[in-house]
Amino acid sequence: MFGKSRRALVTGAGAADGIGIATARALGGAGLSVVITASSARVEQRAEELRAEGLDVRALVANLTLSGDVERLRSDAGEIDILVNNAGMGTVAQPALRRRFIDLSESDWDRGIDVSLKTAFLSTREFLAGMVRRGHGRVVNMASVTGPYVSNEGEAAYSAAKAGMIGLTHALALEVGRSGVTVNAVAPGWIATGASTPEELAAARNTPLGRAGSPEEVAAAVLFLASDAAGYVNGAVLVVDGGNILQERKG
Repeated sequence: MFGKSRRALVTGAGAADGIGIATARALGGAGLSVVITASSARVEQRAEELRAEGLDVRALVANLTLSGDVERLRSDAGEIDILVNNAGMGTVAQPALRRRFIDLSESDWDRGIDVSLKTAFLSTREFLAGMVRRGHGRVVNMASVTGPYVSNEGEAAYSAAKAGMIGLTHALALEVGRSGVTVNAVAPGWIATGASTPEELAAARNTPLGRAGSPEEVAAAVLFLASDAAGYVNGAVLVVDGGNILQERKG
């Protein structure tokens, strides 16, 4: 399943019940050595939990909106075969912002783009060259249905960032495909995590499947795109939303 791949890096893996930790668990369970990173020291606790499950995982703290931190992350992590750009939305220190566009300040906009798109730019820039040099690699970007397909009031910056993530995926897929590196994206819909609001969980009950998805279901999509089995999948966006974007009437 992962013939040439040995090491993976998952960003945004600080939450105990988020997509990042579920992805790290899936990759580690497939036999990979996994590095997880987040902006706070709680990522160390996540690594301890995964090691207790018998997985080869270590944690590195980094602010992925800062190029110096990302350079240090590459130095500390070493060569990476699979990069999962999961960081986005918000952090413990700075929760996700919801504000109508006409009320957005320039700093609000910059923060939204930095957290959900610049993090992927800086991280990919640091690790992609090594993949190209070795002639093999996988980049999986965590986009969203919000932005490329649908949106919500108060999420202009987030929507723009996640739509930009799809554009980045397409452009990179063209640039590095002949070097043995594939670049794909996963676009989750309503996923039940510790950060889900009651309103979001209620909205999920109106999906065709009648429920929210789980972080493990998103992680399964990442696992496929990162594997050798997806060797001819490049520049794709795999939507994981229970079919919600197919319906015009949602409850």
